[in-house]
Amino acid sequence: MEQRSRIAALDQQEAATSSESKASAPMRGGTPTPTGFLRSGAVMALGTLASRVTGLARTLVLAAALGTQLLGDAYITANTIPFSLYDLMLGGLMTGVLVPLLIKRRRGDEDDGRATEQRLCTVLLIALTVLTAAAIACAPWLMRLYADGFTPAQADVSVLLARWLLAQVFLVGVSGLCNALLNARGRFGVAAWAPVLNNLVVVAIGTAFFLAVGPGAEPEQLSGQEIALLGAGTVAGMLIQVVVLVVALTRAGFRRRLRLDLAGSGLGEAVRAGGWMLAYVCCTQLGFVLTANLANRAGAVSATAAAGTGAGLSSYNYAYQLFQLPYAVIGVSLITALLPKMSAHVADGRLDDLRTEFHAGARLAALAMIPASLALAMLAAPLAQLVFARGATSAADAATIGHILVVLALGLPLFTLFQLMLRVFYALGDTRTPALLAAANLCVHAIVAVSASALLPADRVVVGIAAGLMCSYGSGCVIAGVVLRRRVSGFSIGPIAGLLARLYVAATPLIGAGVLAAWSSADRGALIAFLAIAGACLLGLPPAYMAARALGVREVDPLLSGAWRRLRGRQ
Repeated sequence: MEQRSRIAALDQQEAATSSESKASAPMRGGTPTPTGFLRSGAVMALGTLASRVTGLARTLVLAAALGTQLLGDAYITANTIPFSLYDLMLGGLMTGVLVPLLIKRRRGDEDDGRATEQRLCTVLLIALTVLTAAAIACAPWLMRLYADGFTPAQADVSVLLARWLLAQVFLVGVSGLCNALLNARGRFGVAAWAPVLNNLVVVAIGTAFFLAVGPGAEPEQLSGQEIALLGAGTVAGMLIQVVVLVVALTRAGFRRRLRLDLAGSGLGEAVRAGGWMLAYVCCTQLGFVLTANLANRAGAVSATAAAGTGAGLSSYNYAYQLFQLPYAVIGVSLITALLPKMSAHVADGRLDDLRTEFHAGARLAALAMIPASLALAMLAAPLAQLVFARGATSAADAATIGHILVVLALGLPLFTLFQLMLRVFYALGDTRTPALLAAANLCVHAIVAVSASALLPADRVVVGIAAGLMCSYGSGCVIAGVVLRRRVSGFSIGPIAGLLARLYVAATPLIGAGVLAAWSSADRGALIAFLAIAGACLLGLPPAYMAARALGVREVDPLLSGAWRRLRGRQ
């Protein structure tokens, strides 16, 4: 999945957890208990971990079955369009607006918000049905919009796949709606676990496809039955996820009823609140259209060259999935904890506390993300070989994924800092500025990506696209910092920039150890290189944190004192 879909999924997880804290106040239908919240949190954590593990398995199987050349790019593009359409039409409304609205109505309405829920469900299900039917009918034009550089055979297969996969527009929408209704009831575990079943179904379908077709299949070699297996199987995974969510929602007390009496439904309120969110999503989707076209055009050229390699959208997608793991584990948890606190400070008029909370969160994020960023960049090449170099994905294809991952990994701290800054605006009740920031990011990304497409060889264009994305987050941090300085008294990104500089200097032992391990393990295989670099990074981490302490980074004190206590306890 392309970056917007991945970030949206993480934002949904974050919204669910934030909703949990908001739902802690008494409401009709029962008062959640702290014990229940702890249990829900544990269930969510385990479900998220299981979802990540099975999602990685899904990625491995698809990469082995489809590769990263013509067929892989066709499938990834066709399978991303449903999520892009959903994000564009309804995703911002679902993620940022619907859950707070439903919680508000459950607390304030005499019927616990049941009429509002039924009216919204009726309207959204009708809208999803119309949108899905229109998308399937327009499949050829949609594929041309996202991939005008496909070869003729690749374009034909992508359209056939899209006719199957676009059915997911309806299913993804129903899944988001069910999650919103479950979150409003304080039910979070099922939403975390349901994607596991989806992933397992696609793993089984990908394995069956691999056994039926074999590695390295070209688009023109596929039969209609094989395309149907891949397309219908992917849709079946999402269908099972939806069935699980619908059953859970029914057990939670929701009763389906067709209601077209929209007066007082709250739909107008939701649409007005989601207006700027829609603008934000439009900018990100325009960025994806640009990325998809440039990457797919370059991928088609590089795959059909004499020594063809996969250097298109599928390579970019697989690298992005690995890049997102540190943010999913660390960044989302940090943002989930910070957003309710910052929102409470704003509600109480304590902007000084808001500033202090953000600076503390940014410092902690930098402390975790800079070592993770540098380690991931040094591990990128052997990691890509270990994870992807099998089946239809060659060692050369995996090497391209590694090159993309290096660029993305180096931008991880800026990506995380930008996400934190967006949450400051959301805490302030401002959805307009994030939309304008997204427009600025789009301009920077477009300039760098188009320049890369014009100047770089075809097999390196996708690396330039990744660089453009990271540059856009860097410029976004600067612009957001300037705006927040005007909005919040005493806010400044100067201390954060100084902290980043000190942490990079302090990371010299980690970088040196990793580079030395990479040099000594060269030509000894991907597994040996991965283990050597990972071990060196672990050994270089304590001296890096001690250097940070010497440079005045006080946040490392708990880490160092805790390690010292454990060391003394073993003696």
